[in-house]
Amino acid sequence: MRQNSRTNEQMRNLEIIPNVNLYAEGSCLIKCGNTHVLCTASVENEVPAWLKGQDKGWVTAEYALLPRSTQTRVARETKGAGGRTHEIQRLIGRSLRAAVDLHEMPEISIKIDCDVLQADGGTRTASISGGFVALYLALQKLVQEGRLPRNPVKEYVAAVSCGICNGEPVLDLDYAEDSHADADTNFVLTESNRIVELQATAEGATFNEAEFNELFRLAKAGIHQIITLQKKVLGE
Repeated sequence: MRQNSRTNEQMRNLEIIPNVNLYAEGSCLIKCGNTHVLCTASVENEVPAWLKGQDKGWVTAEYALLPRSTQTRVARETKGAGGRTHEIQRLIGRSLRAAVDLHEMPEISIKIDCDVLQADGGTRTASISGGFVALYLALQKLVQEGRLPRNPVKEYVAAVSCGICNGEPVLDLDYAEDSHADADTNFVLTESNRIVELQATAEGATFNEAEFNELFRLAKAGIHQIITLQKKVLGE
């Protein structure tokens, strides 16, 4: 039996609180068990230089662990993002760009900031799921202000981790499970189960196709739960 008596197919308690930041165009606090991430979306009226004149917008992301988000203090990255941070924020950005039609938001950039307040596994997947809510809210505000004719979101996007622990596929790993898993995977999927990104690693043991398919099945079920909550929070 897992911690908190969860079954192998059971998500941690999930909560998304929208509009938690007074100033950001879109924001939410997402809680996945003991992992808590503040996600904000900031609108900028310009695009990167290499996108100018292409009649497109842009979505990018930054990610950070706050100093006491973990059991021991994490130093602030004052000299720029480290390798792990850089990889995670690129993943978040790619995942959220897959959700929108960039041609429907020309010359507009939206930056998603994901600040981990408390980390207990799955911070990157929580950042993607919460980042989508912040992004949607920011785009909806642009529609309400008359700056966009409609919301450019094509499909809802969410992410979840799965792994093989003690020989069994399990959904939504916390830190204790993640740090001892035989295999660790992160799935980013759209509402129609189209794949945005998969990250799969054999940590302690290799795994076969049947085991991967079971992890994929668990991920689809978990992401369905997340997207159902996203829609409820966003009034869809």
